[in-house]
Amino acid sequence: MIAATGFAGDKVAVMGLARSGLAAAQALKAGGAEVLAWDDAAPRREAAAASGIRIVDLASAPFAGIRTLVLSPGIPHSFPTPHPVAAAAKAAGTSIIGDIELLARACPEPRYVGVTGTNGKSTTTALIAHILKSAGRQVAVGGNLGMPALTLARLGADGIYVLEMSSYQLELIDRLAFDVAIWLNLTPDHLDRHGGMVGYIAAKRRIFKRGTRPQTAVVGIDDAPSRATADALAEDKAWRITRISVISRATGGVFVVDGHLVDDTTGSAESVIDVTRLPRLPGRHNWQNIAAAYAAACALGLARGEIAAGIASFPGLAHRQETIATVAGARYVNDSKATNADAAATALACYDNIYWIAGGIAKEGGIAALAPLFPRVRRAFLIGQAAKDFAATLEGRVAYSLCGTLDAAVAEASRAATGDGARDAVVLLSPACSSFDQFADFEARGEAFRKLVLALPGTAP
Repeated sequence: MIAATGFAGDKVAVMGLARSGLAAAQALKAGGAEVLAWDDAAPRREAAAASGIRIVDLASAPFAGIRTLVLSPGIPHSFPTPHPVAAAAKAAGTSIIGDIELLARACPEPRYVGVTGTNGKSTTTALIAHILKSAGRQVAVGGNLGMPALTLARLGADGIYVLEMSSYQLELIDRLAFDVAIWLNLTPDHLDRHGGMVGYIAAKRRIFKRGTRPQTAVVGIDDAPSRATADALAEDKAWRITRISVISRATGGVFVVDGHLVDDTTGSAESVIDVTRLPRLPGRHNWQNIAAAYAAACALGLARGEIAAGIASFPGLAHRQETIATVAGARYVNDSKATNADAAATALACYDNIYWIAGGIAKEGGIAALAPLFPRVRRAFLIGQAAKDFAATLEGRVAYSLCGTLDAAVAEASRAATGDGARDAVVLLSPACSSFDQFADFEARGEAFRKLVLALPGTAP
């Protein structure tokens, strides 16, 4: 546990006591702050109280005497409706920050790498950390990926924190300025939480907060909002910018062409690695992740050879196009992290003869945008709240079954993939939906899929 320094003797409120919130409350207490904590869920309040945290109903607390509110990222403070505690804090002029800001204040010496974007954040974050660790650097990885920030190891000046940053988390930083800030891509998501696309873009752009040390921006330019962001940053001479692309040559940047990662940062356009030979990083979307990770590692001073070796040895991430097993010639792939249509598109584009398990709580637009990929799908197996809406979109274009639950979908998809005898069949869980109608999170959904697959007769991991 890293003690949150700089608040000794101050009253600090903590709203939200899940993993990151509870860690923040404990870190603040360890740093000498007077902590007042609350969660709307009674079990979380009870667990925090049992660990020695003072529980106070913040909805009725006098915020005039509270310097700072540490807010869990999932709690709205502006849109669609601010939580009453956040509204009270704003009215009192109380500073609202998140746990990652506490980490930055407690540990100012290390370098910080931040990764954001609509899709690909987790893989890119993990890949950068793997490259750095493989090269012998001291690294801690967290943020929106993995452990709460304040439970990471304390690093010194030679250390590097690699943090996945959601738009929710970026809204809650204040002083933190990333030494290397990575923007992968941007498509509509979480619009209700940010009041629309303009607010979503503004939240993401907070990753480029100016600091006092030299800063590098790695920016994907394969969509219009991202290109505009790169152009805007170019006007700020304080930033060193590396543009990345997997659809065109990014002159002076890093790009993928003819299946090869190319480094043109020195104007020599040299091939670094054949990305088509990386089975743990399949598909064009992962090529963008590779390009971003390579550019970030270069900015941190690693040599080309050690970066390429780190990329080649990356083991992949759970729930991101993770092959679980092969059963009767059919490959079972867990892509539970695909919680929107754009994320599902990246997986659908990687395979033919797909038996697609999809559904949950749909994002705006559903799966209509995936129509160009429908010819790759032999049959869809639909679950959760979105099943009927997805069926309406697929009607007349893709055969489907209304399965309702994941266990029913896996059973029926298995029968179909085995019975059809299709070559290179892939049973793909890529839901294009959030999981909260039937599962606690996408990890729980992915683990349920894993267990169901491994229980199938004839499973060969």
